[in-house]
Amino acid sequence: MEITQQCVVALTWTLKDTLGEELDVLDEPVEFLVGGDDLLPRIEEALQGHGPGASLALHLEPEDAFGDFNDQLLFLEPRALFPAEIEEGMTFDGMALPEGCNPDAPRTALYTVAEIYPEHVVLDGNHPLAGIALRLQLTVQAVREATEEEIGRGTAGTGFFRVQPQAPGSSMLH
Repeated sequence: MEITQQCVVALTWTLKDTLGEELDVLDEPVEFLVGGDDLLPRIEEALQGHGPGASLALHLEPEDAFGDFNDQLLFLEPRALFPAEIEEGMTFDGMALPEGCNPDAPRTALYTVAEIYPEHVVLDGNHPLAGIALRLQLTVQAVREATEEEIGRGTAGTGFFRVQPQAPGSSMLH
């Protein structure tokens, strides 16, 4: 079966930045809905017409991936508003920011704790890969028709680097 809109692809990949630093590796196939919210549009375009066994090498500029870095999404917040066990790299849903945080911080963003100082915490509302050109080497492991449920939800359950709020010590991006 060839990849078209409204199908599910199982992919493996290696993701690197333009300097060759490995950012993520999927050794075991993960399923994504083509035509939904799981993959970046540029990846979906490249996959069209390919089938199992296809290997693609993609270069994604920031505008094709997670956008340019926006310094307007950096917020300096009082350290006292956050729990004692806060760590750099932790994420907070904008809707769950502590009372007293900057009212201009968009509540639709996901914030990463970028830096911790004795009196302040720096929150970054950019995607961790914003502003970075990416090199993606991916292999199509399988293709199947999407279920009505997957089409209705717009996802096979895993998004391409959809960052979720996480516990300390977790660095999973996908």
